[in-house]
Amino acid sequence: MPTCRRKRVVLTEPSEVLLQAAKSNPNKEVYYLQQTGEIFETYEAYAARMSFYRLKQFQCEVTGKSGLDYFQALESEQQEAQTMHSRFPEPLKAAVLKAVQWQVVGRLDHLVEAVFDRFKDRYFVDEKVFVDAQGDKFYAKVVQVHPPKTKGESVGVPAENQASSSSAPSPPHGIADDDTVQIHKIGGDLKIPAKEALVRDDPLKYFYKVQILEEQHEKSHEKGKAASKDKAKWSGSFMDVQCSVMSRDRLAFSKSILRRFIRDCVDRDAAVASPWTVKPVIAKHYGVDSVMPEETRKGVEDIKRGEIDKRKKIWEDKEGPPTKKQKKMTAAQEERVKALAVAAEKREREAREKAERQQKAKEEAERLAAEKKKKKPIRYPTEDLDVRLNDKEKKAGLKVKKPTPSKLGLPFGENQGTFEAFLTSWNFLVIYGQPLHLSTFTMDEFEHALRHSLIDPPCALLGEIHSTLIYNLRTVPFTRHSAVLSLLRLQDTLEEDHRVLGVSVDELAGAMADVGNNWERIPLRHTEMRSGWEEALLGCLKDHATLDNFPRLREVLTRLLFAPEPHAEVSSSSSSSRVSSPAANNLSVQSSPSERYYALPPADRIDILTLMCNLAVSSKAVHSHMESCEEQLTALRKEKIEIGRQKKQYTEEMNSLAGETEVKEEPGTNGSVPDEDTTMHESSDLSDVPSEEGSETASTSSARQKRSTRQKDLRQKAHTQAHAKQRELARAQAASAKQALAEHRRLDEEVNKLERRLEAIEREFRKLLGAVRVKPLGKDRFHNRIWWFDGMGSASLLGSGGVVQYGTGRIFIQGPSEMDLELMLKKEDDDYEARRLEEEGPEGLLAPSEWAQYAEPEELDEFLAWLNPKGVRELALKNSFIKWWSHIAPGMRKRISDLNISAKLPEARRSTRTKSSAHDVSREPYMMWTNRRAVNSV
Repeated sequence: MPTCRRKRVVLTEPSEVLLQAAKSNPNKEVYYLQQTGEIFETYEAYAARMSFYRLKQFQCEVTGKSGLDYFQALESEQQEAQTMHSRFPEPLKAAVLKAVQWQVVGRLDHLVEAVFDRFKDRYFVDEKVFVDAQGDKFYAKVVQVHPPKTKGESVGVPAENQASSSSAPSPPHGIADDDTVQIHKIGGDLKIPAKEALVRDDPLKYFYKVQILEEQHEKSHEKGKAASKDKAKWSGSFMDVQCSVMSRDRLAFSKSILRRFIRDCVDRDAAVASPWTVKPVIAKHYGVDSVMPEETRKGVEDIKRGEIDKRKKIWEDKEGPPTKKQKKMTAAQEERVKALAVAAEKREREAREKAERQQKAKEEAERLAAEKKKKKPIRYPTEDLDVRLNDKEKKAGLKVKKPTPSKLGLPFGENQGTFEAFLTSWNFLVIYGQPLHLSTFTMDEFEHALRHSLIDPPCALLGEIHSTLIYNLRTVPFTRHSAVLSLLRLQDTLEEDHRVLGVSVDELAGAMADVGNNWERIPLRHTEMRSGWEEALLGCLKDHATLDNFPRLREVLTRLLFAPEPHAEVSSSSSSSRVSSPAANNLSVQSSPSERYYALPPADRIDILTLMCNLAVSSKAVHSHMESCEEQLTALRKEKIEIGRQKKQYTEEMNSLAGETEVKEEPGTNGSVPDEDTTMHESSDLSDVPSEEGSETASTSSARQKRSTRQKDLRQKAHTQAHAKQRELARAQAASAKQALAEHRRLDEEVNKLERRLEAIEREFRKLLGAVRVKPLGKDRFHNRIWWFDGMGSASLLGSGGVVQYGTGRIFIQGPSEMDLELMLKKEDDDYEARRLEEEGPEGLLAPSEWAQYAEPEELDEFLAWLNPKGVRELALKNSFIKWWSHIAPGMRKRISDLNISAKLPEARRSTRTKSSAHDVSREPYMMWTNRRAVNSV
């Protein structure tokens, strides 16, 4: 059996529940492991067991090979067992197994030693052995075994009357049945001591009749042709021999192979003094008794009891030596001994308590020291949830509670699903504005356009968006009348007269029959204000939409093709354009999409755009644009690397120029030499003044004056030349410093140009990357995702002349995903929800996929102050904000400024009930938007 960590692998037994289920439901499906025969009720249990078996941690018990999986180890054991069983003498197997059955031996090695000593000189019928006869070795087969005789026969003398192989054949079992019982019965019984067995059943007194095997001639030691001729006469002959001249092949019988045979055939319980037992299948095959005799059972129990008593005695001896017997004492002596014993016991108890206190104090000191040693300083940044604000940081003014983001300020924020679809549609239209031939527009303009409910004046933004998407979807494969087919399939599952908004499926299909059939060929020209785009939209929905990709298909088509009664229409016109009228719940008058589109609720319009955007993703134009963006991103990456190299080179040159300038400005020739010369000159002049106390003659004085004048002229000339050289050197140094300064300024300008180019590359990189995949700015400590959608795709962060531009002008917060939430709940030891409630507040908690926003720069400043840079996520998020802050904050301020400019007084809005209202609506920013990328033919 393969072992794992030195323990045998035990196969899994079927559970009681599975066994009961097998009786009650024989056809129950289970999982069966064919290699081991194990049965499992669930796939998880089956897979776990199979994974355990596939681990490379098993060892072959026979060969000792390790690093195998269970099946490799089992195969190795089976191969080795097959080889071993084929080599081990077959006649010897039953005798050995009967000998080891019920033996109580501690180690397997000791059992092998005992068996080998008993059977090394005992042979059985049909065994093949080597026989030494007259100095030669022959390979022979035991034919008969004769128990000890009174008179011994000559050993090694061939039976001449049986020399021929054709003479009387030997009996198949060698001897009669009554003799077979007596062969080696005492010697092979391990219950009988070895010495006694040797006396009662001496193997040296056995005689064996063997037959020399003809095919083994070549294996004998030949010493020439003459010797081989002499041996040929022995082939097939019989002879009587004793064990002293017999031996077995070492490959068939040795201690190592005997040990492997016994280990493969026997087993033992883990209890103390358990006997070795032959495995039931092997015992049945070789006729070994599997039922323990009563006498043997009692002997085994006695041995087990004695072993237990022995261990108990050893344990008691360890507890303390037995006290010696003392002489009987008098009453006074007994009292004195008792008093001494009480005092000694008291002292011992006090000493023990003192030692325990000291030990506890020592252990406590060691524990504190170990904790202090283990408590290493935390290296920041680390996991955000492991970072907690201490009292010092709180006193320093760090925010504990996050500023609450607004949920109600979101466009269509009353329904999170509608907002997410709205955000997805706006993002798609802005990012892929170039392949769609659509100019950018802000999220506020998109929101107001979707809320526009007036037929006159029409909203150009709605017409351009739907027209560009319709042109794009003409290149996407579609199924003709897929919406009608889907509705007819739905009708089969509904009641006969099922109606939605008062319209049945048959009536809806009839109204759709003649509308928008040639939508893929209708010209929607920009110069004609995209006239007819509503009918083309209906035709596009007929061929592209199904109930699978557009669950509200029936309701939307019904609202586009049917109108309420005229009196209901009049009453609904007085209601707000943002809320659908209750009268619209029953539509009975057939109408046209151009009249009914503006009566659709904003949620239905968003659903239509979401479907069209999802379908447009697979168009060829969008795919080509994405591939082009990927190529441009690769080019920008290469350019960024090259600019980094140039910037590094310029910086090194600037540093070298600065170092040379510092060396040249060091005071080496700052006029100290001329001063020294002047001093020397003056001193020499003083020394040339004739002494009044001298006694020289006039001639001597005149000669000295001439010589002094000549030296003075020479010194003056040298001084003038030195000054000239210094002036030239100073002029050269000044020119060099001026040139170095000019070069430094030039390099500084080059570096500034490269930095500006890097900033432009970052903005361009953000635009192109948004077309491939949109990523958040980062995550906070609670895995809330922070989104900023400005400056991606066809949108730009800077307009002409460096004017700030924005798309959303807001920062959006999305709640953690389900996976992040599960990971946090598993990892956080403390109450995670309590910490979120404390730091985010009840209103700031965001559920998975729930959205909120920061629309004011002050709110965003507070949020940045709340971020803790000691956490890895919030450090990365804060760095992202710092990187783009010069665009985020001005964009938010620009949006607030635009909203304040376009805001009007509520009274003015309520008083405009006449035609002036249309004029006012036309002056709204979303109505003044124009598509500068429009193409008439597209």
